[in-house]
Amino acid sequence: MEATPATKSPLTLVTHLTVLLLVALWTLPTAGLFISSLRDKDQLAVSGWWTALSSSSQSLQGRTGAAPDQKEENGVYVITGNLLGDTAGRVSAFGTTSREPEAYEAGAAADLGDGATLTVGEDGAYRLESPVPFESKRGQRVFVTAEQPPRFTLDNYREVLRSEGIGRSFVNSLTVAVPATIIPILIAAFAAYALAWMEFPGRALLIAAVVGLLVVPLQMSLIPLLRLYNGVAEVFGVPAKTYLGIWLAHTGFGMPLAIYLLRNYMAGLPREVLESARVDGASDFEIFTKIILPLSFPALASFAIFQFLWVWNDLLVAIVFLGAQDESLVLTGRLVNLLGSRGGNWEILTASAFITIVVPLLVFFTLQRYLVRGLLAGSVKGG
Repeated sequence: MEATPATKSPLTLVTHLTVLLLVALWTLPTAGLFISSLRDKDQLAVSGWWTALSSSSQSLQGRTGAAPDQKEENGVYVITGNLLGDTAGRVSAFGTTSREPEAYEAGAAADLGDGATLTVGEDGAYRLESPVPFESKRGQRVFVTAEQPPRFTLDNYREVLRSEGIGRSFVNSLTVAVPATIIPILIAAFAAYALAWMEFPGRALLIAAVVGLLVVPLQMSLIPLLRLYNGVAEVFGVPAKTYLGIWLAHTGFGMPLAIYLLRNYMAGLPREVLESARVDGASDFEIFTKIILPLSFPALASFAIFQFLWVWNDLLVAIVFLGAQDESLVLTGRLVNLLGSRGGNWEILTASAFITIVVPLLVFFTLQRYLVRGLLAGSVKGG
């Protein structure tokens, strides 16, 4: 009897479609942000990122040459030049007043009065003619509607890194995020091993306390923690607004999840491996460093992703423990300031926002293969 090909259940199809939808909802805004950050600021102001590869119609304003630029040709005074300058594009219409910026088609002659005419070609070249000498030293104002090809540039990134303080804030965020990710992992790994494999009085109570701390809101404990730290800092003569304070704060907020996640993973490791190591004379420290840590790398990487993303995107804790001074401002705080001062400059905001997310993206894609294994920690016991 011939086997009939397996058919996918409706639930499987719905699951796949849902995953594709979630991926699209996450990917499209990120791609749009990146494309917008590379676009010319004039084109970005008039069209969306999805039109980045097509020509855009822009309204430009310029002036012709003035009286010193005129030349006499066969009794006629002429001023020539190009309204587009070095910018590529095709002029479709032009005008001499803001009320009628498209009064004339490209190539037509506009009557300026007193016998003077203005002609603008499709390439932006203009010819201003008059039977009498020009006297204006400012030139004729001209409004041009031009179709311009897509333009991409790195100038947006250069400006935000040099002029807007994003470079300094990027370094500040790294200075906060890297230690605030490593310190809780180091402490929690030792605690998780003790709670998983070492017998001592009160172990069950400590595990219950860790689980209980997972539900404590950050906002409820932030002010007591700040007062405690300020009191200790005053006793030891340590400045209050330092990186040490925010490292300790993020360590305290991240420890419950780190211990819970690592303890569940370590408890699921095969007991036979540890018992064999003890028979061979290995100490708890040797078992921890040579066996447990290498086997627990998926859980360590999973927590590192969560902790790094949380610290990198944090604003509240950074403002409380570091302050809002310009020299200590992290990237999230800098973006908030830019929204207030440069809210209309989309090229600045998009470039700054992409600089903010590029590091979390690199961290996630580097360690994402360990994420699911770490999240499933403890769900299946080792044999």
